[in-house]
Amino acid sequence: MFYGDELIERVREANDIVDVVGTYVKLTRRGSNYVGLCPFHNEKTGSFSVNKNMQIYKCFGCGKAGNVFTFLMEYDNLNFIEAVKELADRAGIALPEQEMTEEEKERRDMKERLFEVNKAAAGFYFRQLRSDAGRKAYEYLKGRALSDETMKKFGLGYAGHGSGRLYDYLKQQGFSDRVLHESGIFTFSERGVSDKFWDRVIFPYMDKNGKVIAFGGRLMVPSEKAPKYLNSPETGIFIKGRNLYGMHLARHSHEKYMLLCEGYMDTIALHQAGFDNAVGSMGTALTPQQAKLISAYVSEVVLTYDQDEAGRNAILRAIPILKDAGIVTKVVDMTPYKDPDEFIKNLGADEYRKRIEEAVTAFDFEAKSLRNKIDGADPAQKTKFDHELAKKLARIEDELERNNYIEAAARDYNIDINALRRQVNEYGRRLFNERVAEETQERAKEERRRMAGEKDSTVRSEQLLVSMLANNPDLYESVKNLITEEDFSDPLCNKLVSFIFASYANNGRPVHANIVCRFEEVKDQEEVAGILNSALYEDRIGEDEKKKAFADLVVRVLDDGLELRMQRALEADDARLYQELMNRKNDLEALRGRLCRQ
Repeated sequence: MFYGDELIERVREANDIVDVVGTYVKLTRRGSNYVGLCPFHNEKTGSFSVNKNMQIYKCFGCGKAGNVFTFLMEYDNLNFIEAVKELADRAGIALPEQEMTEEEKERRDMKERLFEVNKAAAGFYFRQLRSDAGRKAYEYLKGRALSDETMKKFGLGYAGHGSGRLYDYLKQQGFSDRVLHESGIFTFSERGVSDKFWDRVIFPYMDKNGKVIAFGGRLMVPSEKAPKYLNSPETGIFIKGRNLYGMHLARHSHEKYMLLCEGYMDTIALHQAGFDNAVGSMGTALTPQQAKLISAYVSEVVLTYDQDEAGRNAILRAIPILKDAGIVTKVVDMTPYKDPDEFIKNLGADEYRKRIEEAVTAFDFEAKSLRNKIDGADPAQKTKFDHELAKKLARIEDELERNNYIEAAARDYNIDINALRRQVNEYGRRLFNERVAEETQERAKEERRRMAGEKDSTVRSEQLLVSMLANNPDLYESVKNLITEEDFSDPLCNKLVSFIFASYANNGRPVHANIVCRFEEVKDQEEVAGILNSALYEDRIGEDEKKKAFADLVVRVLDDGLELRMQRALEADDARLYQELMNRKNDLEALRGRLCRQ
């Protein structure tokens, strides 16, 4: 499938990269760029930079780079056409219907068949629960106080004892072994095929649109040979860390917040009690992708995790993830009960709603968790707590919010407010210096990796020169009649500089994000965006130094190119061409001087 350059450029221009990336990454403006934590690798200090003017991004930690299309391709594992379609849909741009390639058709068809397999399997499990074979599982769910209506609402089912029953059923429905293998709900081995779920209550997992994408199962009879809880593996339509149980229902709630649980039973219990804004993280630690999914619908979350130590630790891990997604977080106290299901069964929905209204802020929960770990009568431990509290306060970026919490913390924990404020300011300064130092180190490491990588010095010089030409129209004007793409030996730089020169000629300036689109391979797009983004270092040197660096690069690239062409002239026994090239080489130092004086 192919869309014309003009249409692709229209889609790109309609999707500002800061807005698009900002839905996945919390970005903070820093000078002319926006920075944040890289979504492609784990880091504590933001080395991920988005340039609004150039409409490209670059991570100085892992090296990922590109434009708005590349970002979606990397983040959501899309191909280029899928990224174009998603962004066109986001901008309300209609794309013409075009023929798919065989590979695209195969990928689309596989996804559709996986959805069909899961839907058929969910129907099979649903009917099994209501059969004689599923009587025990049905009674178990009734014993958990679930109504028939709730079971139907969530599509609960049962996987029977007989291994292979679901497989036989789906084969009769016309599904191939290849599709069934890709579904993840069967085990294929030399001994044959067997159902992955057996003698389990089944909980279908649905995406935000209500399509069944996977399954979870609870074993009916405990066994040392099988886990109590079992989930589908990740497949072409299911990535565990990017979905939330119950989101297909909760996203239609009229509440301005979501209740976030740890598992599916708590989510189901809350919905049955009337809390239609509950979602569950499916028994795993909350991920940034799940937090971003929530932030698409609400800006506030109330955590309602288990009240044991594991649950409290999970809350402490979830709080910063939700904060990075721009979500205000509160925590419900369900004492004396362990979880929402148990609480509602004993005290009812009205009392639970009161607990939601009384939920404490994330900061208060973190502070109390710290306070509970020390002996308040011990001055040394009390001092340690005060310092830890000051460190947390220093991490609150909004000044008004920080001041309000300082006043509340001083009052609640009997700390002199002036002393606390001074300590918060001190930790704030340290934190700022640490961030600057870490960012500088990361960028220095990236530069060293870049310089010490596989690229030789000639190619590196060419990349730096291309970057300066792309980002400085006045420098381009000074050499546009002296240098051509033929002077660049590296194939990527050769192709890139031809696009840059053409862009100057046609548009009066290069459109960086558009140039990135000209390269088909993602790895080439990343490298091109990285080359173009090298200009971020230029603001650290003055104009005279910039001219000198530019002159050095021009002379070096021309000199290397002339050396190569002179060698070819010798091999071809072309004395006239050799002398002409030699004369040009002898003029390079004079050219350096002229460029420095301009």
